[in-house]
Amino acid sequence: MLRPSAKGRSGLVVHNHLRERAEKQIAEDVRRGLSARRKSLPSKYFYDERGSRLFERICGLPEYYQTRIEMSILRDHAAILTESFDNGDLVELGSGANWKIRRLLESMGRSRRSQTRYVPVDVSQTALVAASKELLKLYPELNVMGIVGDFTKHLPQLPCGRMKLILFFGSTIGNLSIGESRTFLTEVASTLCSDDRFLLGLDMIKPMEVLNAAYNDSQGVTEQFNKNVLCVVNRELGADFNTDDFEHLAFYNQDQERVEMHLRAICPLQVEIADLDLTVTFEAGETILTEISRKFSRDSAARMVQESGLSIARWHADPNDWFSIAEIVSRNDRRSY
Repeated sequence: MLRPSAKGRSGLVVHNHLRERAEKQIAEDVRRGLSARRKSLPSKYFYDERGSRLFERICGLPEYYQTRIEMSILRDHAAILTESFDNGDLVELGSGANWKIRRLLESMGRSRRSQTRYVPVDVSQTALVAASKELLKLYPELNVMGIVGDFTKHLPQLPCGRMKLILFFGSTIGNLSIGESRTFLTEVASTLCSDDRFLLGLDMIKPMEVLNAAYNDSQGVTEQFNKNVLCVVNRELGADFNTDDFEHLAFYNQDQERVEMHLRAICPLQVEIADLDLTVTFEAGETILTEISRKFSRDSAARMVQESGLSIARWHADPNDWFSIAEIVSRNDRRSY
């Protein structure tokens, strides 16, 4: 655990809730996913140190509109999004780099920041610590309590006793299936008290050609990112995947309103996963589903939220309605917006 700095209240402390189960969890996930009739690997395993760097590059690509538009919404609406938030915990799920949180922290001013505890939650301790240290250089008055964990499992580990503004940006909710989203949002609902709010980033339905281009960039960075999951399995479980045996495949599935990312075997092959004592056979053209990214309308997002016992109080969007940040409260919240 990293301890707070000695200079008063501000500083950094990190709690790692993954260390004890990380090895066992990836073994269970890989065995289950690659033994299934339709093979898959969880997208959370993209994000080792290399994968996190690749994703940062993706966020700056011209085809990848999501980060650029979401940042513009945060810039334009930061003061509204942080209004009435004081002396509380600013919780960011799947925090990654610190670009987005800086928009909100800037809008709060030094006095309010000094009373704020920032709580980033991320599966990568390396990325979390690096981003937190950067923030503390910019805002030395801030207090940071990092949680290394899986936001789908570790919400009960969030600190209690203070007002919370929970942030879930990047439309990461779209990487969860319908059932997983319902379970996750129900868990969020159970953590919200009457004064708490939840900001949810949502990638909206838009022209298919825009969506397909965003996941098939001309520089091939998304392909490297996609194949990185095989590198993680090789390193963690002693597998012998050759990334050259697979090609990147990403497309918008209109019937299910989601982008799918796959790795497709370019020839028949066998892969040995030593730590699992498992041989995985692939036919030519067979795929591993590595990520889904669901896209939303306002109606479908509202239904998803309401089914979990929550309510959308306000929408914040770009002029084209390509991306939205939904401001969500408990259904019992009686505040006027």
